[in-house]
Amino acid sequence: MLASRTPLRVSFFGGGTDLKKYYELDYGCVLSTAIDKYVYIMINQKFDGHIQLNYRLTEIVESVDQILHPTIREAMRFTAVDGGIELSAQADFPSHGTGLGSSSSFLVGVLNALYSFKGESPDNETLAKNACKIEIDILGEPIGKQDQYIAAYGGFNLIKFKKDDSVEVIPIKVSSETSSRLKKKLLFFHTGISRSSGRVLKEQKDKIDQKLDYLGSLRKMAEDAKTKLEHGDIDSLGHMLDESWQMKRTFASGVSTDLIDGYYRAAMEAGASGGKILGAGGGGFFMFYVDEDKQEQVRKALSPMREVKFDFPMEGSRIVFKDK
Repeated sequence: MLASRTPLRVSFFGGGTDLKKYYELDYGCVLSTAIDKYVYIMINQKFDGHIQLNYRLTEIVESVDQILHPTIREAMRFTAVDGGIELSAQADFPSHGTGLGSSSSFLVGVLNALYSFKGESPDNETLAKNACKIEIDILGEPIGKQDQYIAAYGGFNLIKFKKDDSVEVIPIKVSSETSSRLKKKLLFFHTGISRSSGRVLKEQKDKIDQKLDYLGSLRKMAEDAKTKLEHGDIDSLGHMLDESWQMKRTFASGVSTDLIDGYYRAAMEAGASGGKILGAGGGGFFMFYVDEDKQEQVRKALSPMREVKFDFPMEGSRIVFKDK
């Protein structure tokens, strides 16, 4: 019996530049952090040699090829685990539609658990790289690489995506005082809207050639934000988030809706200095940067939505239990 724990993530700046169609032209750059909300994968050895999967559904099959869940099926093929396991999944939030990278965290956690089941201990790069291969190359998902890397590595990072397809994870050297101040300024609200990011991401990918200037600006914001954070200058981040959001809304038709725009205006009128929908857009979680003396006003303005507290853990995907 063993269990992996893999964090979800919050992306601040640079989303979209982690798509291959963009970074193969030059390079991409995303500023992102892991959060203390997790996906848990448990594996137990089965006596009868069959495969049992417990997630939203329950599958009991005799071979990997019979598995319906595409991510688990391809992860088992990739790691050459061919049977004799019961795999169960639990999560602090739903496995899709939140904008917190849950699908990639799920896959990274599955890979980590399967490798551990075989007696292997892959490093962060291996987990992230192989998750990208499965999601992007094998399953053909229209996504970028940031979610897999932040799930595997954890921490607060600037992640660079290079033309040669390599990835550099650069930890941001944020003091404990700056980190504490930043957490006090950020408010997170669940819109209550679950959406599939696939269509929005496909439209973004198709429009990259038309949006190179926009994506270049987002990439620069990610790099500038790293410098500001390391120097303790966090107050400008709110305005940067607002600028980023206004640009993001023009990138694809499904990024925002009249309801989401209404929430955003209400928060800004109540005192927020900036914010964004996390993930591709269309729903999930809102993040707002708000000075402490205006936070109650913002909470009242967004009272239909549920507030959720996040912290920023340093660890990425880990095996948290293993019964030898």
